[in-house]
Amino acid sequence: MEEQKNRCAALEAVLFAVGGAVAFSDLKSALEMEDTELMATINECRERYASEDRGIRLIELDGKFQLCTKNEYYEELVRLVNTPKKHVLTDVLLETLSIVAYKQPVTRQEIEKIRGVSCSHAVNRLVEYNLIQEVGRLDAPGHPILFGTTDDFLRSFGISSMDDLPVISPDRMEDFRREAEEEAGVINVET
Repeated sequence: MEEQKNRCAALEAVLFAVGGAVAFSDLKSALEMEDTELMATINECRERYASEDRGIRLIELDGKFQLCTKNEYYEELVRLVNTPKKHVLTDVLLETLSIVAYKQPVTRQEIEKIRGVSCSHAVNRLVEYNLIQEVGRLDAPGHPILFGTTDDFLRSFGISSMDDLPVISPDRMEDFRREAEEEAGVINVET
């Protein structure tokens, strides 16, 4: 039991010092643990944070792990740091963000083709909010930037990986396509 406490303390020290999300493989290397031993340590620490009266929790973000404050202590944090800036996601930003989340990696041009309008402002705002980021360049003329979601996206929407996004059925996708075409006046609606 004492050895497990020391492992949790070591994990906590590494995560605290880094501050951001740390990949499982990096934790394994830093702590010199095998996969099963590290996963047992992570689970033990999670259980402690959940069961004890602690202000932090251990979360997983797409195969990476991070310490963060528990949501129930938000008010205390607000009083300390004068209201952290909450980003307002308009319908345009949410629509653009959902396209990036489901189609990533995706170029600005692909987003504009799907939305049917310019999205420069929306993409720039989402990058500013750190919900999307440049993940590479497309091997095509002009080498357009490819965008993907960030760990902040996962954290903001309370999901641990992109696999947790809701799956949209092909029938529902067809309905969305048809509605979008009708709104854009691309097809005639029969009465």
